[in-house]
Amino acid sequence: MLETCKANHAATVVATMPRLVRMCAALVVYATCAVAFAQAQAPSFDTFNVPAGSGPHDVAPSPDGTVWYTAQSRGAVGRVDPRTGKTDWVAVGEGSAPHGVIVGPGHAAWITDGGLNAIVRVDAKTLAVSRFPLPKDRPNGNLNTAVFDKHGHLWFTGQNGIYGELDPASGRMRVFDAPRGRGPYGICVTPGGDLYYASLAGSYLGRIDPVSGATKVIEPPTRDQGARRVWSDSKGRIWISEWTAGKVGMFDPAKQQWREWPLPGQGPHAYAIFVDDQDIVWLSEWTANALVRFDPRTEHFDVLKLPQANANVRQMMGRKGEVWLSASGIDRLLRYDTHDGGK
Repeated sequence: MLETCKANHAATVVATMPRLVRMCAALVVYATCAVAFAQAQAPSFDTFNVPAGSGPHDVAPSPDGTVWYTAQSRGAVGRVDPRTGKTDWVAVGEGSAPHGVIVGPGHAAWITDGGLNAIVRVDAKTLAVSRFPLPKDRPNGNLNTAVFDKHGHLWFTGQNGIYGELDPASGRMRVFDAPRGRGPYGICVTPGGDLYYASLAGSYLGRIDPVSGATKVIEPPTRDQGARRVWSDSKGRIWISEWTAGKVGMFDPAKQQWREWPLPGQGPHAYAIFVDDQDIVWLSEWTANALVRFDPRTEHFDVLKLPQANANVRQMMGRKGEVWLSASGIDRLLRYDTHDGGK
């Protein structure tokens, strides 16, 4: 496209203008065509509107094809079917402020609700709401993110200095004090079943012993980096988004080694992180308002501008061929097709 554009217009320019003017005009034509080519190759995002004022914080695509999200600003949980456009809306209860959402057994949504100080389950068929409150001696945990372990137990974090475990079958819950107090944010489980969380305020990666509940602190190379979200790849390597440092970090438990890569651009802030089924790392970058793709094999970054300003993507998750983003600043969910746009 670019070469055709250059050839067609350059001939006209050369034939009709003085030499100096011809040179300037040719540069303008070239730049115009280059912009047209870049726009034709721009990343394509599918956009799904959610009710105004929702402030969608987290998003979780389900194996059944639907997509759950937390409407943090309205105390509700939503569900979208991108194939049909059907939507569901579930009010969680007075005082609710849902943060994280993941999909559990039976395609049910499991929510960390900071307002209710409880773990909440929404049934996929009936939309019935069940609550699992934290113990009374654990008020105001500022619940954040959750993940299921290999035994079907749900592990969760709270930014006010806690993390915990819920056995959904019995309702038994254990809550632990985090090292260094405030900070536990993202949490993940590896293919081998190991549990890790990132501490934003504490600036560390923590590995949880599921038996004792104790945490081993693992220090990233950069001090005060602001480890925010965390995800495991297929090899059990742990990837973290370093909010304050503007880097992506990787800890390899097998080698007990760290690596870090600065994100492109001026003053980047890495918020969400997700590793797909091809072990490609995806991050949301707030300064550039972009989705960032990082290939660990080539150590190459691609920066994909989001379709609207101030998207404020706080969390991402995906399924085969898709990355889903919760754009809290514009009341939208975004889907990026990695088959079309990935490399």
